[in-house]
Amino acid sequence: MKIVFVSDFFEDQVRGGAEIYDGILIRMLEASGAKVVRFSTQEFIDKHVLLYKKSGFHFIISNFCNLQVDAYKELLKLPRGYSILEHDHKYIQGRDPSPYKDFLVPSERIRFRQFYANAKNVFAQSKIHASCIQRNLRIYNVINLGMSLWSEEQIAVLRKHATAPKQARAAVLNSSNPIKNTHEAVEFCSKKSLEFNLVASPDYEEFIRQLSECDRLVFFPKVLESFNRVLLEARMLGLKLSTNSLNGCTSEDWFRDYKGEELINFVEQQREVVFATIVEALQRVEKREEQESDITVILNAYRRPYNLRGQIAAIRNQTTPPKQIWLWVNAHEDNEGFDFSALDVDRVFHNNFNWKFYGRFAAALLVDTEYVAIFDDDTIPGAKWFDNCLNTMSETEGILGSAGVILNGSQYVQHDRCGWPTHNPQTTEVDLVGHAWFFKREWLQYLWREKPTTWHNGEDIQFSYLAQKYAGIKTYCPPHPPQDREMHGSVLGNELGIDNKATSTNSAVSHQQFFSERDDCVQTGLRGGWKTVRGVKL
Repeated sequence: MKIVFVSDFFEDQVRGGAEIYDGILIRMLEASGAKVVRFSTQEFIDKHVLLYKKSGFHFIISNFCNLQVDAYKELLKLPRGYSILEHDHKYIQGRDPSPYKDFLVPSERIRFRQFYANAKNVFAQSKIHASCIQRNLRIYNVINLGMSLWSEEQIAVLRKHATAPKQARAAVLNSSNPIKNTHEAVEFCSKKSLEFNLVASPDYEEFIRQLSECDRLVFFPKVLESFNRVLLEARMLGLKLSTNSLNGCTSEDWFRDYKGEELINFVEQQREVVFATIVEALQRVEKREEQESDITVILNAYRRPYNLRGQIAAIRNQTTPPKQIWLWVNAHEDNEGFDFSALDVDRVFHNNFNWKFYGRFAAALLVDTEYVAIFDDDTIPGAKWFDNCLNTMSETEGILGSAGVILNGSQYVQHDRCGWPTHNPQTTEVDLVGHAWFFKREWLQYLWREKPTTWHNGEDIQFSYLAQKYAGIKTYCPPHPPQDREMHGSVLGNELGIDNKATSTNSAVSHQQFFSERDDCVQTGLRGGWKTVRGVKL
């Protein structure tokens, strides 16, 4: 690997948690044989991006508050050519999500959305940190590392002091940084009549020694901590904790399972897991740039263009990435003014008319790949969806989709589901699929063999019915095991598909016109000889 590592500061300049973490990671990368070139954001310029890109380097961007504008713009031109190592919340004005309910920040306070969406990987420090990034930015390239990094020397220091005798005194961080909130910790101790020591030292072992002499850490951060190293250090040293809910490390499932020596051992083991996760993600970039699949993806833009960046990131992040991504734009006032040219897609069909559901399937006639994958605008696939489809095709060839429907009667609403939003551990034959389609390009001819019952609805019904009628091609829902959501064709359907912009849920059209049209489509198929899984008759 060849890495350009960019940050505002490094540990020889500032001894903060982010800088210590970055320093450990850089040394681990170098020890593994990677070539790492360091740049501070103050000296990193657009020419460096061009030069090192040409030489095959991947960029890791850590703290970037001082990143030069020209360098920033040049990085934006490199979708998947850089990864972001996020230490806090730079995507938020003020870098603080804590004042907002469920940490969901008003959209006008979000910044750098495209920079994060274009990244190959956005590495987060904890479960709550990853969730906060993903939900606020609506991106799906976030990887939760689930642990901070300690050097071997630091681990040794923690072991040395873990069994130190403790005084009945609380430890309070002696920090002038207002987000560390020393004032509230001191007030807490006073109210509880707790004696306390103000602990601080630029020397790591001295700081740990001071901390180890106390029996409790009192710490109330004001901002959602991405991880909180000192809290975990206190727990490794056997201290009790008085804190609030703004600590990333406490969101991890393992947090309450370990303390003291057991926790030190666990942290030491996870150090290698974190490093392996980062390396695998970076190496996957190199592999994907060299290998393309024979898949063309077609996305649809209508009333929810804001979902596109998340969709594109999830599709580019597939373990088997597509050869190309096309975008079909239907005319609507909700997407007027949206800059589709800034998206990481290979081709845009920008229409001045709403072609509804069939337009994207018409565009699919123009592709030159063996397979076509079409997604609704509320559908985000797991990272292994294409692998899942290809594996299913090799065993059970047919039209595949993420939401399988098995009809129980001649009305569409009389059906059972599999895939999304339910599960099916094995490949399941269904009558039709939707939300995410995967099929051979040559099968498109059957969709157009007969004029649709209506152009307003039912393309999913039409495709499965006519493919079966004219070519004996069946329809299946690939496995959607509950224990592996990365195999699923839709992972956020409940979150993205329930607003009033969805055709199936919009005002009076929902249960009247929409479902009436679908009933007509089903009945047209049954009259035409459609053989359903459960033998439905008119």
